[in-house]
Amino acid sequence: MIAQVNGQPTYCYTGGKPFNPAQPTAVFIHGVLNDHSVWVLQTRYFAHHGWNVLAVDMPGHCRSAGKPAESVEEAARFIVALLDAVGVQKAALVGHSLGSLIALHTAASAPDRVSHLALVGTAFPMKVSPALLDKSLNQPQQAIDMVNIFSRATLAPPPSALGPGTWVFGGSKALMQRVLASNPEVNLFYTGFKACDSYNAGLASMAAVQCPILMVLGQNDQMTQPQAAQALLAQAPQTQRVMLQTGHHLMNETPEGLLHALTDFLAAPSLSRHTG
Repeated sequence: MIAQVNGQPTYCYTGGKPFNPAQPTAVFIHGVLNDHSVWVLQTRYFAHHGWNVLAVDMPGHCRSAGKPAESVEEAARFIVALLDAVGVQKAALVGHSLGSLIALHTAASAPDRVSHLALVGTAFPMKVSPALLDKSLNQPQQAIDMVNIFSRATLAPPPSALGPGTWVFGGSKALMQRVLASNPEVNLFYTGFKACDSYNAGLASMAAVQCPILMVLGQNDQMTQPQAAQALLAQAPQTQRVMLQTGHHLMNETPEGLLHALTDFLAAPSLSRHTG
């Protein structure tokens, strides 16, 4: 599906189903140097079980045009513009890594537009080491190798992860290389990492969120370590928390666990967490 957002064509994967305004909508937001495809296992399920899914390629990434967002705040404004473009008043937001910060800021700055907030592989602050920032800018291929080493807890995920024998390490490297090459005018790697590193409104945003919140963390995640999410949890103690035995890429290392967490969460009414 192509939507015109801020005057630019934006690609959203819909899970193989046409967009139906009568159904609830969930927007899936990818992280640094990823695209819509990281959500394929979860989005196809929701698309075939009564939901609209919009797994977006963020601006300047792969099949979406436009200028890549240089900050979490700018990216959050894009998500609201996407909802406007497709005629959705309120949606559930599911974000991974940088995408989790984008979803968080969107829910805080536009509370009337967000019914549920799911933060996957999140942390705050989401600092990036100076060495990795430098590598992403000046030696991105080496940085891709480093990130994939730190991101993965297994090289052989369950058979449900894109089929038996899937090599998630190599597949993830290939995806990052493809996304990086999709926009030769901008270093999407450095731009994304810099947005993570510079975002400082996480605690205030978490305290301002008015909808139910789910946090899904990887026990063996070395990119956004579980303890790095504790400050966010302290701001919103009612947050549902699910811990999975996985690394940073929960979507294909523990696809069933993440799907179960999301289906249980999104089945709940979208009541304000401040109600009562």
